[in-house]
Amino acid sequence: MTAGAATAARTLAGLALGVLSALAGLVFLLVAVPSLLLPAARPRVLAGAVRLAALEVARLELLGGAGISGYDGRRALRYLAVRLPAGLLAAGVLLLLVLGIGTGMTIVWMWGRGETFDGMEPEPLIVAYIGVGGLVLFFLEIMGIIGLAVLERRIAVAALGPSRTERLHRRIAELAETRAGVVAAVDQERRRIERDLHDGVQQHLVALAMLIGRARRGRSPELLDELLGQAHTAAQEALGELREVAWRVYPSGLDALGLHDALAGVAERAGMPVTIRYGLRERPPGPVETAAYFVVSEAVTNAAKHAGARAVTVEVTERIAGDGAPGGGTAEAGGGPSGSAGRRSVVVRVEDDGKGGADRAGGGLSGLARRVAALDGGLRVDSPPGGPTVITAELPCG
Repeated sequence: MTAGAATAARTLAGLALGVLSALAGLVFLLVAVPSLLLPAARPRVLAGAVRLAALEVARLELLGGAGISGYDGRRALRYLAVRLPAGLLAAGVLLLLVLGIGTGMTIVWMWGRGETFDGMEPEPLIVAYIGVGGLVLFFLEIMGIIGLAVLERRIAVAALGPSRTERLHRRIAELAETRAGVVAAVDQERRRIERDLHDGVQQHLVALAMLIGRARRGRSPELLDELLGQAHTAAQEALGELREVAWRVYPSGLDALGLHDALAGVAERAGMPVTIRYGLRERPPGPVETAAYFVVSEAVTNAAKHAGARAVTVEVTERIAGDGAPGGGTAEAGGGPSGSAGRRSVVVRVEDDGKGGADRAGGGLSGLARRVAALDGGLRVDSPPGGPTVITAELPCG
């Protein structure tokens, strides 16, 4: 079965189940609404409404899903009442579809046997008239089914979803949490830079100063040449370490060369095979490029240092909201993105063949989660013991 046929079958099944659930909801409302007058029965009625609404939300997954949760009994009752007309309309549309297909099959079957249908014989003009009329009616049925699927989702979002005020409160809470996360991530990054400078660059510079001091006090030309050679090596190591620290702070080539070339640089410095699959048709915004770079860089570094990986695969693709969330069955290291129709996102997926068991609360991954969340994105980590580890980040471009 092709993807289009599977989608059509799911939509028809979802609408057909919606007709049955609308009848069940009608019976429930007829029994439940009078019971609301009794204080003792009210909690049971509201709990029953929530269960029925949960079944409806599960049914809407066949129609594309509505992404709703956290509704109470009053909203569930309102939804059951509001969606009754949509259920009856779906019954009419599906009935017309069955009658139309049945009538068409009956005409073809009777004409194939040489019989007439309602006094009509298969003359060219009549065949063309019935064929064109049947195609027009079938097209209208398909449009009606698509419209009903959209209507069902919108009714669920309007009746079960949070109000505008609640959405604003949630958004304010998300922004406050994200801001705090960004501050923590900046402090954590500063500490890491300080450690890198202290444990790496500073040690090399101290060794360089000592070698130069010994060279100044040296008497033998052979000893002097040896000390200068050691000093030259120490200076090169200090420069290399300083360059690495600078790249960890911000890769200078990202602005000039773009994300693809910057990721190629990560692969070259990884010390193991790293396959880059880059599928973006155009450059994303600067903050998205930077976040994508650091996701890949941190994931590759963790794979090399902690997971004992032998190879890493990096995929960078784009997704339009509604195509399906990246990954699946994963544990989240950060909050998921809040979806909006038609929003373009960059999806970064890094998989290694290491031992797994990545610490989602560790400094590196938690810092990445905060960096991604600051862009309204989401980070998912799937790292079972024994591997593989898969890190998936979705970064909205809007």
